[in-house]
Formats: sequence, C-alpha cells, structure tokens
Amino acid sequence: MMTVHDPVLAGGKTRDARPHAIVIGAGFGGLAAAVRLGARGYRVTIVEKLDEPGGRASQFRQDGFTFDAGPTIITAPFIFEELWTLCGRKLSDDVTLVPLDPFYTVRFDDGEEFRVNGDETFMEAEVARFSPGDVEGYRRYLAESERCFQTGFLGMIDKAYLTLFSMAQALPGLVMRRAERSIHKLVSKYIKNEKLRQALSFHPLFIGGNPMRSSAVLSLISYLEREYGVHYAIGGTHALVKGIAGLIAGQGGIIRTGAEVAEITVEGRRATGVRLASGEHIAASIVVSNADAGWTYTKLLSRYPRKRWTDAKVARAKYSMSLFVWYFGVDRRYDDVAHHTVMLGPRYDGLLHDIFDKKRLAEDFSLYLYRPTASDPSVAPDGCDTFYVLSPVPNLDGDIDWSTAAEPYREKIQAHLEATLLPGLGDHLVTSKLMTPLDFRDRLLSVKGAAFGIEPVITQLAWFRPHNKSEELENLFLVGAGTHPGAGLPGVVSSAKILDKVVPHASAFA
Repeated sequence: MMTVHDPVLAGGKTRDARPHAIVIGAGFGGLAAAVRLGARGYRVTIVEKLDEPGGRASQFRQDGFTFDAGPTIITAPFIFEELWTLCGRKLSDDVTLVPLDPFYTVRFDDGEEFRVNGDETFMEAEVARFSPGDVEGYRRYLAESERCFQTGFLGMIDKAYLTLFSMAQALPGLVMRRAERSIHKLVSKYIKNEKLRQALSFHPLFIGGNPMRSSAVLSLISYLEREYGVHYAIGGTHALVKGIAGLIAGQGGIIRTGAEVAEITVEGRRATGVRLASGEHIAASIVVSNADAGWTYTKLLSRYPRKRWTDAKVARAKYSMSLFVWYFGVDRRYDDVAHHTVMLGPRYDGLLHDIFDKKRLAEDFSLYLYRPTASDPSVAPDGCDTFYVLSPVPNLDGDIDWSTAAEPYREKIQAHLEATLLPGLGDHLVTSKLMTPLDFRDRLLSVKGAAFGIEPVITQLAWFRPHNKSEELENLFLVGAGTHPGAGLPGVVSSAKILDKVVPHASAFA
C-alpha cells in the first residue's frame, strides 16, 4: 500500500476536521476529482485497487524499458492547467509538455502516408497530395469542426445533464450540428477521396466509438487538435499522474493503493462511505466513484435496490470495443518511425462492423503504433526503442478465447510490423508484455472488458449516460469515462470539473 500523504493527524498532532470525501479509483477522473474536492474544502482519500495511481494510465517498467499502459495522446493541456491553478501552481512546475510535429502519421495499407499537424498551409498541401479537388471541401469541413467544437466541447463538456430539461436546452445546438449523423457521413459530405475520409474520421476510436455511427459532433477533435496541438509529457503520460498526485498531497489528501472497494455503504438513500475487500469500513460525507459506471452500480451497489441503473439496464447498454495491446522493447532504434502512427488496414467499414457489431476477431486489423522514444530517449536504455502497438478488438460479448487467441494474434501483428515499419523486429526484441480484453475486465474492472465504457453513440450521450450526480443515491457522484462527457483525457478530467456544480461545498457538512 502506498500513501502519498496522511492528513488524519495534521502536523502529527491535531485531527483534520474537514468533511471527508472518498474517491474510488485513482484514474485521471478520480485524481482530478480529488484536487477539485480538496479545493472545495474536503479532506480527500482516494482508494485504488492497483498498486499505483493512474488506472488505465498506469505505467510499468520491464527490463529497463518504461511503458505507458494506456492513454498517450495529450490534447487541450489547458484542462490540466486548471488543476494546477486551483493549487496556486503552474503545470510546468511539475510536468514538461512538448508539442509534437507531426501530431501523428496516418499510414494506409498501401504504404502511403498522411501527416497531420496544426499548420494550415502544410495540411492543405497534404490534402492536395491525395486529392487536389478536396482542398476546398477540407476548408469547409474544418469550419464545421470548429462549430462542433463550440457546441459539443465549449457548450457541453463541463455541464451537468441531470434533468430532461437540461438535455432539452442542449438539443437546438445538436440539431443545428446534425448530431444524429455519423462523423464519417459528415466528413464524406465535404471530402470525396476515400483515404482522406478515413484519415479525418477515425478519431472516435480513441474514445471507444465507431466512426460509422459516432456523432458528427465528435468532428470537434479535428479543431481541438489544430487549435491546441498534440503534446507529450516527458517521462510518459504517467508524469501527469505523478504531478496530480503531488497536488493532492499538497492539499493534505491521501492515495491508498492496494485498497479494493467491495461496496459503497448506504443508509436510507444516502451513500455513507465504502467497505474495502479487506473488510475495513471508511466513512465519508460524500463518495465519488471513478470506477467503471456499470461496475459501480452492479457490483459496488449490488445490494441496493436501484431504479434506473439496474443490472438489466447496465447489461443492455451498448459498450465500446476493447483493445489488444502489445508492449515491447527492442535493442536498436527505428529513427524513421514517428511518435504516433495510425496504421489503417485494407478494410475500414467492414473491419469496424466486425469489431462493433459481429464482435468477431477479423483476419485483418488496423493498428496504432506508439514510439515515445521518438521524443524521449529516457524511457528506454541507450540505443533502444520503447513501443506499444494497439489493435481495436471486440469486447467480451464476442466469443473469443483470449487465453489461446492472444499469442497467435500478437504473432500476426509482429509479422505485419516487420513487413512494414519495423524490419527485423523479431531479431531485436528484448522485452514483451500483452494486455487483452480479459485485463480490462479483471484488472480494471470494466464491464464486458470494454476499454472505454459505454459507447459514445447519440442515444448514450449527456443525460442518457449515468449522471455525474447519481440518480440512485444522495451524496454519490460519478466521474470518468462512463459518465458525462465520456472517454478521452479531456473528457475524464472535465467530468471532475462538473463536480464543482453538483457537489455541495464542504462547509455544507460543517
């Protein structure tokens, strides 16, 4: 068990009398929630099942290599800056962010590449390389992306949708943006070249969505990237986790790792704390769950008679795909490989249909290849490269035996990488580790092994998601990918900002 800081005896002498808030889970949503609750006068304890903070954003070291386990693309750094501001500090005091150029490279199955950055002239030239006739359409698409950013990001990301009336207030903007369309249909309205359509519409996969049915409002990601860039935190994304943990310590909060929550305790219709798997009970004025929303309701409140988020409703929800991730290190460098590479396979729509609908493991795949050593040699031994490669795969509703399928699938991915970007890979491998949908279910306690919780389709956005202020209990709140606004670093960190609107100030419990 790790304790960042223990405030129970302030200065070792007097008991901390602030109202107590329990946060379940030390993912980015839970960490950001702890900072905001600390700023609102609470004494905060985070209880985390794993042996270090981070959740999906944990980090591990193996054979001298450092691996980010999960999120690697940092956009909208101002969302993180707000947490440091609340503590009277600057993000740069603790974390070094470096902008990437290109943001990422999209590599098509025939080897052709499309590079993305924030320079207007460069991007129009990239579009013209593929389809000169699509440059004007690309300009009009970016204008629509900005309008979607105004509606779906600035207008919705930190709002609490607790009532149908609040949802109704958002509807005019969504109707104006034709939110019922898929992002692929929106892109196709402006762009004729099929490769460009894929390069401009794949982004929902980074938050668990199918581009063929995720709302067109998610085109906001194109504007978000262009306006605020894509960044890397020196030391890996986990450097942000460490930085926020330091803020929590400075507020007098604690993070208890190796502390799995067995249930949320209840009196009447009010959450009163948590009971750990060890049997220990921790009382609290409020409870904030950063656990998977479905897990929170079906497991942590299994004995409570729920009205909305029953076991049946949780099971009926549409869930995101899962992920197959291979972490590996090599004893050479591949200096011509970019920091982020999206490797699209020979099929687009058909592969997505296999993953999300048929839930079968297809023979082909699309991949995301992450090479942090392109920007940060410190995460590998001298002269070596750290990688992970990620493949979207069906969640556990699919009939796939990952105990036997994992290694053959990894071998196929290795062969593909050797034939394309990483020649000689097999001769230079020195360390390797796999993560499958079983890990999302068993280690991260995600319903159906879904990597991003509930799928971001139009009927599961905002009010239709589990609310940030629980519909079932008083003094229970939710943050993270399973609640509003959804998955992705900007989303989960912003879900904690919503607490400022729905959690009473600590003085209310004085």
